[in-house]
Amino acid sequence: MNTPPADRRDESAPTDEGKANVKGNPDTSRNMDTNTDGGTGGNVESEAAAGSIEADADATSTSAETILARTIEEGLAELERPSDGLFLSALTAGFELGTGLFFMAIVWTFTTGVYAEPTREFVVALAYASGYVFVVLGRTELFTEHTTLAVLPVLDGRASFGELGRLWGLVYLGNIVATTVFAAVAVALGPALGVVKPAAFAGIAKLVTAHSPAVLFAGAVFVGWLMGLLAWLVEGAENDGARAFVVILITFGIGIAHLPHPIAGNLKALMGLFAGTGVSLAFYGTFLVTTLCGSAVGGAVFVALLKYGHVVRGQDDRDVTARF
Repeated sequence: MNTPPADRRDESAPTDEGKANVKGNPDTSRNMDTNTDGGTGGNVESEAAAGSIEADADATSTSAETILARTIEEGLAELERPSDGLFLSALTAGFELGTGLFFMAIVWTFTTGVYAEPTREFVVALAYASGYVFVVLGRTELFTEHTTLAVLPVLDGRASFGELGRLWGLVYLGNIVATTVFAAVAVALGPALGVVKPAAFAGIAKLVTAHSPAVLFAGAVFVGWLMGLLAWLVEGAENDGARAFVVILITFGIGIAHLPHPIAGNLKALMGLFAGTGVSLAFYGTFLVTTLCGSAVGGAVFVALLKYGHVVRGQDDRDVTARF
């Protein structure tokens, strides 16, 4: 009930009349008791509880619950980005990844016939990994990395499949466009600069063209799993040095195992196609479809569903993001 202006008093110095009103009103009396007797204690207890929660969050900053909360928030941020921003970021990621593949072709050229095959494979895989470092530390949009994170808000009921489809489509398209342009430029520029021999493009393309569609699909599932794991571990890393180590470790493994990443593999196949090394358009189309589907299965199903499932069920169906 509103008090008429004439009856308003200074609350810091209640009058006898005010005290009488409080005594005459049981509800008001209870409120006054709470404010005067328990208010200070309640505030202290609340502050102590908040401090305890913050301390607990700091103590478990790399726990599975914390990583899940971070990845969900990161995924939501990606899903909410404007379409033009997503597409431009995906274009940038394609060019950054292409830089790593260009370094790979250069290393391939200068190490062939100089080092033993195992040594050459090792240094070529390191050059391959450099492109992923540019992408992850530069925080641009690469299909199989950020797109895996975006599945988690959908599983958590905080985003729709339509929003996820928009993100996947824009990022994949931007990556493919950028790597196509980069492959055309690299095939012309590398030999002109004298740093890449055409045979290097043929050898790199053979890493993906030598496989059947079934092998490409299975390999892409493994790639999706590894890239989803990379995204999870990067979110748990505390600094850029740790993030770079995780990226190099995982993508070096992808490179040395010749696993078909849908974007990097697209660049390899296009280098062979543009260099005239016998890569057909039919194979290229098959490669796009099989690696896209395989990486989606590996990243979304295995990483998102299993990681999300084990954390949520491990917390007895509690909302793991509520505490953050």
